[in-house]
Amino acid sequence: MRPLFRLTGAIKHHRAVGRWLDSHPGPLGAIARRWLDVMRRCGDEVSEVLHDGQPTACVDDAAFAYVAVFTSHVNVGFFQGAELPDPDGLLEGSGKFMRHVKLRPAAAVHDAALSALIRAAYADVKVRLAAENVIRDAHI
Repeated sequence: MRPLFRLTGAIKHHRAVGRWLDSHPGPLGAIARRWLDVMRRCGDEVSEVLHDGQPTACVDDAAFAYVAVFTSHVNVGFFQGAELPDPDGLLEGSGKFMRHVKLRPAAAVHDAALSALIRAAYADVKVRLAAENVIRDAHI
């Protein structure tokens, strides 16, 4: 199991993330805001930070997903995406760990499938955090 990707400075509602959202008006910004909101609603312990210029959702300091706006599309990305179940085949990418879903304003999106991926990424990071805690506690 790959170690968690940790980010410092993640808090419940990060002002830098709010400024980023405000700087992306229009259809692409609306897509990014919508899916970041889904990430935020995964659980009370979800925090956020701007990482590499993109809003990133975390549990505590462990990153699980992000949104990124490009010229003609938005990516909803997953730090452990290669290990997520993807029965609808939404995930793109060939990296060792990360995957993303590419969203365009005019294209239909399978809302339930993308929501399920976000919830799976959130659940996965919680399991990984719990496993780390068990290992850490065993060594104390």
